[in-house]
Amino acid sequence: MLRLLLVALGGGLGASARYGVSLWTAKRDAEGSFIPASFPLATFLVNLIGCFAIGFVVVWLESRGESETNLRYFLIAGLLGGFTTFSAFGSETFALLRTGSHGLACANAFGQLALGVLGVWLGATLARSVGGA
Repeated sequence: MLRLLLVALGGGLGASARYGVSLWTAKRDAEGSFIPASFPLATFLVNLIGCFAIGFVVVWLESRGESETNLRYFLIAGLLGGFTTFSAFGSETFALLRTGSHGLACANAFGQLALGVLGVWLGATLARSVGGA
């Protein structure tokens, strides 16, 4: 039960941080920026920050012998999970690469990307077909 609460608390903080990045990038867009306003800068930044952070946290916890502690649940599943699930995707793909499973890493990376975009298209198509837009 404690771990569930830690994930929930971290998730709320992560989602709030993601929203903060969105507000910051929207303000920059309003002030004018060299990056086109149509570019999804908030998502781009969140995904890069999340990938860097999960790489750091996983190795830092492993080096301390704390790979299955409450801190891991709070930081990885909670905080970073609420901030971005792309960080989990990056970490899992990297783990496959580290173990020499290059084919699985490529299948995971390209599969999630292609099937994710396909899933968005299918969901949008279904919504249109039932009168959503």
